[in-house]
Amino acid sequence: MKKNNKQTILTKNQELIVEIEDLGSEGEGIGKVDGYPLFIKDALVGDVVRVLVMKAKKNYGYARVVEIITSSPYRVTPACDIARKCGGCQLQHCSYEQQLVYKQNKIINCLKRIGGFEDISIEPIMGMDEPYYYRNKAQFPVGRSKTSEIVTGFYASRSHNIIDTTNCAIQAKENKEILELVKEYMEECQIEPYNEETHEGLVRHILTRVGFVTGEIMVCLVLNGKSLPKAELLVERLKNIKGMTSITININTDKTNRILGDKIQILWGQGYITDYIGEVKYQISPLSFYQVNPVQTRKLYETALEYADLKEGQIVWDLYCGIGTISLFLAKKAAKVYGVEIVPQAIEDAKCNARINQITNAEFFVGAAEEVLPEQYKKSNGTMAADVIVVDPPRKGCEETLLETIVSMTPKRIVYVSCDPATLARDLKYLCGHGYELKRVRGCDMFPMSFHVETIALLSLVK
Repeated sequence: MKKNNKQTILTKNQELIVEIEDLGSEGEGIGKVDGYPLFIKDALVGDVVRVLVMKAKKNYGYARVVEIITSSPYRVTPACDIARKCGGCQLQHCSYEQQLVYKQNKIINCLKRIGGFEDISIEPIMGMDEPYYYRNKAQFPVGRSKTSEIVTGFYASRSHNIIDTTNCAIQAKENKEILELVKEYMEECQIEPYNEETHEGLVRHILTRVGFVTGEIMVCLVLNGKSLPKAELLVERLKNIKGMTSITININTDKTNRILGDKIQILWGQGYITDYIGEVKYQISPLSFYQVNPVQTRKLYETALEYADLKEGQIVWDLYCGIGTISLFLAKKAAKVYGVEIVPQAIEDAKCNARINQITNAEFFVGAAEEVLPEQYKKSNGTMAADVIVVDPPRKGCEETLLETIVSMTPKRIVYVSCDPATLARDLKYLCGHGYELKRVRGCDMFPMSFHVETIALLSLVK
């Protein structure tokens, strides 16, 4: 080992024995060699592992497990035999109880380190009784293997190499039959899968959605073209699957990593499925944003409703509202709900969902929340009011211009739903520096077997 300013520097391809002391933000094990941290995929706290250094930077490095010498007490056998290769799950080798501990600590550490919050009283994380087969949506890339067979499955970690599988331990069980039928049809009709490098081939992805309450199933083939040859053969086979409701194609001829194009064509049935969260019914198209874990979504939204503590006659703004999932939950209790979402199709879905639930006290705006809310507030000459503001932003969190407007509107309560504890902590720090107090925080495990965690926080206006 070479020394540089008393800091150990390792070299690529060096083998070492390391004890794992902690987990990183993406579920990777962290071990130290004379204070030099190594990030090691598939390693757990308590493991003693032989590793091979893959990359060595000045202050940290990356390594892979060669051999597990002493196994962590939290280590379990993954439910899926390709879990280590696949990029979809990062924590299948960790007991579910310990996954929840990791995620709870992840939230606490971000609030302390980034937000500067001390003595945090965080409520117990909401876990799942059955943390497998929970996803109602899947997007399977399609390609050819090195032996020229059609493959569909998931990308290997940090690559676009497809790990071939039709059976995923966190996806809906119905997908196995669907994938096998599509592959069989493609082979029989000599339909070529898409090749990212050459931009040739037709079938790019197979998208599926399953209504966990209704049992309705959607299949959408994403095409690098405008039509599907002999589509009637595929339709005839797929429509016999119990619950099949919607068979469509999506046209995406761009040379891009974006999965879906903007245009949908119905091959059979209707262009959407329906499902429920609690008593609220939702209409979901291939382009709709809809939470992928319906069991946990209900817990999350019921917690949001509890935190909002709506009283008769109160007004709510729901920012980043998507297809109105939280908005319509809140509308059952509020006098008026205003939803804001940048995706036009999502707003059309939100309006449709309001109609089918006979909800008349919800109004929706198309546009970026950081533009719409300040614009509406300015138009009102600062008189626009909100009793409660709910935000559910993307991973990057809220822009400061939006936070400034929220503070100016002085809502009694702010309910912040976040998919990234780091940006949540940053935004809570701003809000608590501008007249608000953090009252409650709770995690919700929307994505078992992964490093992701959803968090919900309640802030109250300081009188």
